[in-house]
Amino acid sequence: MGANLGRLLLRVTVGSIFIEHGTQKLFGWFGGHGPSGTGQFFESLGLRPGRRNAIVAGIAEAGGGTLLVLGLATPAAASAVGSVMVTALRTAVWRDEIKVGTGGYEVLLLANAVAIADSGPGPLSLDALLGWERRGARWAAAALGGALAGSALAIAAGRQPAEASAEESASGQRGEAETTAATS
Repeated sequence: MGANLGRLLLRVTVGSIFIEHGTQKLFGWFGGHGPSGTGQFFESLGLRPGRRNAIVAGIAEAGGGTLLVLGLATPAAASAVGSVMVTALRTAVWRDEIKVGTGGYEVLLLANAVAIADSGPGPLSLDALLGWERRGARWAAAALGGALAGSALAIAAGRQPAEASAEESASGQRGEAETTAATS
């Protein structure tokens, strides 16, 4: 029973941290800056458009965290939250190189998510209740691989040429000006 309780405690703790982080980005809860403020930060990291990337990261964290708490689709949940941690490490923490002594928080959350995928959610989970529990080294490797791939895609999409972002922004501003002129 102790190992089962330990897995439940780990899932609920790690999942809750991700729910908090995600809702900070999505809604500004728990002292967060919401999609606009987080989006501005993401823009400074080169992840454009920042608001869209903030919303996607918030959904990955809040959604993945919720799935971890419930013990549902555990490897996919670990992959979702892990992708945000890998992206944070690559864009904000270790911009130029891995630096010993920095990124500990993100590394620990990533390692915990992969460890949960390896150990499985345990019998006190929806995965177990539904007979869907997946665990072991292959599932942990798949979760880590998914996290790395998700991060690579997010960074590549966010670093599209600045001209495209500027054109999108300008056309959006023209559309707003035309709408304002038409309603005035």
